[in-house]
Amino acid sequence: MKLIPRLFAASCLLIPTLVSAQVSYERIVKAESEPGHWLTYSGNYQAHRFSPLKQITPENVAKLKPVWVYQISGRGRFETSPIVVDGVMYLTEPPTKVTALDLRTGRPLWSWQRPAARLARTLGFGPTNRGVAMLDDTVYVGTLDCYLVALDAKSGTVRWETKVADNKTGHSITAAPLAIDGKIIVGISGGEAGIRGFLDAYDAGASILSPVPASRVMKPGVAIVGRPAAARPG
Repeated sequence: MKLIPRLFAASCLLIPTLVSAQVSYERIVKAESEPGHWLTYSGNYQAHRFSPLKQITPENVAKLKPVWVYQISGRGRFETSPIVVDGVMYLTEPPTKVTALDLRTGRPLWSWQRPAARLARTLGFGPTNRGVAMLDDTVYVGTLDCYLVALDAKSGTVRWETKVADNKTGHSITAAPLAIDGKIIVGISGGEAGIRGFLDAYDAGASILSPVPASRVMKPGVAIVGRPAAARPG
């Protein structure tokens, strides 16, 4: 896969006032009614990846100029799909770093990085991350060393983390999580290492607990749908 230059430029005609983001499930369901925001990976649950905004046209596109440029701190594949909500852009940088930017100026508001991701095993795919999910006032990211981490959207403080699978066996997370009603869905990378992929859903609440089979009582930070107990790695 071609490496993307380590530059991220943004040019905006209308930029909302910076406030503390709140992204409810209902808001994501109606994402198309807020074309000035990008509330989930692919833009909406239908994954249209299309913006209905009409300010940029064939007649004025040649007049666009950069408003600001943000350069990521590391090297590698820059494959993030940013979440943009209420004046803030949330993006990921390789190998596992989350940064919140002021959409008006490009100024970093906070950054969170997982040091363990630099030591993670990746076989057949590079150390990258494709984005975050957001639900209410929490940002969720999957890590190369195969954890799901919940961050405070305003400060970047870790609220909880939970181990999804064992990276030593080839399991990893590079895809963006998906936020639905009270749950966060994550998928696994690592098929090149011979592992069997799966999907897990976790309660979006704040707790540090280990995943359990779907038949168990739902608790914060616990897997509630997905693999049967016998299919779980490790």
